[in-house]
Amino acid sequence: MSIRDLRNRGGEVVDRVLAGERLVVTRDGRPVAELRPLPPLVVDAETLLARWRRLPYVDLDAFRADVDDVVDSSL
Repeated sequence: MSIRDLRNRGGEVVDRVLAGERLVVTRDGRPVAELRPLPPLVVDAETLLARWRRLPYVDLDAFRADVDDVVDSSL
């Protein structure tokens, strides 16, 4: 894929990469870069638990009352 194609069809290019395709970008017919999907972000259980512990407390009864105040329950 040429730099011109990348510039003119950037959205399509990103969609192709998101779909798993690796693309080589060329300038004057020579490869200069590779676009590839990033690996999925992996978070270990210890980090997830630490994040969970920092979440604010949610009063579920108050939350439900707030929702009931703004949502028509007859829907």
